[in-house]
Amino acid sequence: MLDPTMHREGEPEILPGRKLAARVAGVYTAPADHFVTQAVETLPLSFEGIAGDFHAGHTRRSGGREPWYPRGTEMRNERQLSIVAPDEMAIVAERMGLDEIKPEWIGANLLLDGVPMLSMLPSGTMLFFKGGVTIKIDGQNAPCRVAGRSIAEHARMADGDAGSLLFPKVSRRLRGLVAWVEKPGVIAAGEEVSVRVPEQWIYRA
Repeated sequence: MLDPTMHREGEPEILPGRKLAARVAGVYTAPADHFVTQAVETLPLSFEGIAGDFHAGHTRRSGGREPWYPRGTEMRNERQLSIVAPDEMAIVAERMGLDEIKPEWIGANLLLDGVPMLSMLPSGTMLFFKGGVTIKIDGQNAPCRVAGRSIAEHARMADGDAGSLLFPKVSRRLRGLVAWVEKPGVIAAGEEVSVRVPEQWIYRA
C-alpha cells in the first residue's frame, strides 16, 4: 500500500512550521508626508494600517519595486508596516562605520527583539501580539537609497551620497520585513509576540 507521507523523488523538501517568541522593543509612526518615523507608546492599527501614517491605506501606488506595472499603478498595500530587529541594524551600522542606526531613520514601525535572523522569516509568517493584534508578513523590505540618505543625514556622515549608496549594499537581507494588518487592535511597547513560521518548501519544478 502506498504511504502518502513518503517523499517522492524530485519533490521539494518540506520543513515543518514552528513557533518563536519575541518582544516589541519599540513602536513608531510616521507623519503622512514623510517616511521617517517617531517613537510612540502605542500603535493603534486598523485594516488600513496605522491611521495617518505615511504607508497607511488599503491600496498604494506602485514604484521601482514593481517593474511589472507602470509606475503609479494602484495596487494592494502589502507594505502597511515596516519591521526591523536591533541585532540586524547593529550589523548594518558596523558595516557603515556608524555607532548606531535608529529605527526611526529608516521608517520602521516595529522594533522586534528575540527572533534570530528576523529578515529571513518567510512570507506568510504570522505575528500574534498578546494584546490581540495579528500581522502577516509579506516579505523582505528591499533596502533603498532613500533610507540610505536618511541615515547619512541623521548620522551626519561626511559624504551623504556615499552613505545613500552604501546602505543598500551592506543591508541586503538585513533590512527587515514589510507586513500588513490581518487583525486590528493596539500594539504596545514591551508586548509579547508569538511568531508562527509556516511550513516551508522550495519549488524547483
